[in-house]
Amino acid sequence: MVVGPVEVVVDPALTIQLLAWLLAGAALGTLSGLVPGLHANNFALLLAGFAPSVPGPPLFVGCAMLSAGVVHTFLNAVPAMALGVPDAEMAVTSLPGHRMVLEGRGYEAIRLSALGSVLAVLAAVPLAVPVTQAVTAIYPTLMANLPLVLAMVVVALVASERTWRGRGAGLLSFALAAGLGALTLDLSPDAPLEAGGTLAPLFAGLFGAPVLIDAIFGSGIPPQDDDAIALSRPLLGATAVAGALAGAVVGYIPGISAAIAAVAVLVLVPGGAGDRGYIVATSGVDTANTIFALFALVAIGQPRTGVMVAFESTDAPLELPILVAGVVVAGLIGFVLVIVLGDAYLEFVGRTTYWKISAAVLALLLALSFLFTGVLGIAIFVVAAAIGMVPVRLRARRVHLMGVLIGPLILGV
Repeated sequence: MVVGPVEVVVDPALTIQLLAWLLAGAALGTLSGLVPGLHANNFALLLAGFAPSVPGPPLFVGCAMLSAGVVHTFLNAVPAMALGVPDAEMAVTSLPGHRMVLEGRGYEAIRLSALGSVLAVLAAVPLAVPVTQAVTAIYPTLMANLPLVLAMVVVALVASERTWRGRGAGLLSFALAAGLGALTLDLSPDAPLEAGGTLAPLFAGLFGAPVLIDAIFGSGIPPQDDDAIALSRPLLGATAVAGALAGAVVGYIPGISAAIAAVAVLVLVPGGAGDRGYIVATSGVDTANTIFALFALVAIGQPRTGVMVAFESTDAPLELPILVAGVVVAGLIGFVLVIVLGDAYLEFVGRTTYWKISAAVLALLLALSFLFTGVLGIAIFVVAAAIGMVPVRLRARRVHLMGVLIGPLILGV
């Protein structure tokens, strides 16, 4: 169907209508992104539940779903930095981002995340077609050797610890998280909201709860300094493109989440990038995934993300010119929103008694765990929180906890 895109470009009324739908989707993505611990797939499946009943042209409703998903990937970085409670896709970057906030560099961290996301969107658009061709060509070989590839990533991450004690702690953390994932990822417990599986309590417990528990006894967020970015432009561009390319892997290969791709990015990012490079690259993974998942839907007819499931539920036509334009516009909206709202979010948290915020967010995570996975979700959250404390107390990097996803894939369970 070719008429639709031409119509929207030529008819100002339709263009304004499309922009209104994009803004409505951006508002939903903003609300979901700022809720600590709300996993993107849970949010997307909630969208899929009500999207078919939304009155309006399916193409515009579909654009609103995509806009909500894109803006969510921008805003979910804010609670990960201010509170240390990540969306699953932000789990790897949560510690570097939160650490920068504690160093008084929160404004810079927010801008690095925003730049990583928006540059990844701009890089993903021209890369989408050639990457689609390349990935579909190597798909059979990659899938045949996927456990080996993931095992190599795990070995590289454990070996990157500076001491043997750190390597042992990393291996223990990985093994515990992998065991937890193998036992819980495939569960479908009865819950008040039918919006996904056990990812919400798993990631809230592994990555969010340990930070919040320690924060109850901490001194809160210090005053934040200026927002100057201490990362060279070439390195900034390179890490954003690395994130965009990793987002392509997420978009096309089943079973690979943005968090797993982010682990690979951490291995590939130049050493001089440090925490700042991690934030840029992993933010790029999360956002670029939306564009590549859209192209994967067109190329192979399979929705690879919760957002794509929500999009498919609208029965929207696959009008790539309009859909890609909508994603780019949503990315620009998200870029502005994350800077404006992110700064205000940090200021609000800085003015509030931190132990009260930490306790309130812990209660919220428990409530979300119950809403998405019932009573079993609370048990999963508690066990995940205990495992999440292992690398913290043994002085290893928490990235090893990504074994909750990587381990079951390696074992084929």
